[in-house]
Amino acid sequence: MIAPLVDESWLRKQGDEVVLADVRWYLDGRSGSAAYQKGHLPGAVFIDLDTALARPGSPADGRHPLPDPEVFAAAMAAAGIGDENTVIAYDDAGGVIAARLVWMLRAIGHDAALLDGGLTAYSGELTTEVPVRPPAIFTTRDWPAASLASLDDAASADVVLDARDHGRFRGDTEPVDPRAGHIPGARNLPCRENVGADGRFLPVARLRERFAEVGADGTTDVISYCGSGVTACHNLIALEHAGLGTGRLYPGSWSQYSHTDRPAATGD
Repeated sequence: MIAPLVDESWLRKQGDEVVLADVRWYLDGRSGSAAYQKGHLPGAVFIDLDTALARPGSPADGRHPLPDPEVFAAAMAAAGIGDENTVIAYDDAGGVIAARLVWMLRAIGHDAALLDGGLTAYSGELTTEVPVRPPAIFTTRDWPAASLASLDDAASADVVLDARDHGRFRGDTEPVDPRAGHIPGARNLPCRENVGADGRFLPVARLRERFAEVGADGTTDVISYCGSGVTACHNLIALEHAGLGTGRLYPGSWSQYSHTDRPAATGD
């Protein structure tokens, strides 16, 4: 399988051998599709988080539960992504949103990677031309149980990483969920700090240090969560890129946990 992270130089050498996917989405309600229409990488198709990468949310399942495999497969096929296509995904936020698509594809054995730096580090010209790709054949595959963690798993595992920023982890603020705080025992590893100011990933040695500081040294199972199971994927991609294994995603994340009567921790 392809490495989970590629750079622009690698991308340019591939020509039409890969499918670029623009996966912009904003928590503040801005339209990722509108941003795509204003300018995107040449040849990129737009993948909508809410309809292609998640099914409708609920208090019981969280805001962005994984879509039914059939729905995901249909969305990929409609975008012109087939079984044989390698997918390179990007956004304008260091990959924290696009990582969801990359993680989903890699979890079912499909070649996919993040474009390091994404839109912010891209050196070429953007375009408003929307590519027309013919519908493809994308085989439906179930989400592998070995890649997923349940609410019970996340409440009891040895290494559980919270990808949200420090303020939300500590419980200082909570803009979208009913309770503030974090899962007791979880450790904070803000995914946006996996990258530098230019949006590119930190050197592998520094990533390994970051993970080691929160108990993820490659010798134990790691569960990643965030607000709704999206940016948590960025920590999983970073974990794999650093050579520390693949970890598991808790899809419900805080948006599910915070609707239960289980205890919430605050502070560091």
